[in-house]
Amino acid sequence: MRRKTASEGDLLQGTLDMLILQTLILGPAHGHSIAQAIEKRSDDVLQVEHGSLYPALYRLEDREWIASFWGTSENNRRAKYYRLTQAGRKQLAAETSRWERLAAGITRVLRPASD
Repeated sequence: MRRKTASEGDLLQGTLDMLILQTLILGPAHGHSIAQAIEKRSDDVLQVEHGSLYPALYRLEDREWIASFWGTSENNRRAKYYRLTQAGRKQLAAETSRWERLAAGITRVLRPASD
């Protein structure tokens, strides 16, 4: 994901992490297919750059929210695949809940109910 300012950094990083975890709930995938899935599922609104994706994958693996293994891609090439761990599932649930509360709060500010 493109990063515009430092103040957006934490939100964007956390959002990308959540999107990666959500993508992996469907099953193991390699980096390129994770980026494609996020782009496709967002109707190309979200563009995931490799410069953001791979640091996020390494960060998630360091936190043990995902685990990696080597496999063969659909192009018959060796690729590093990532899978969601149990700790990652718990983190995804927590992040999804946090995101839903945040989005609901923003929506209430943008579209206040008429009294």
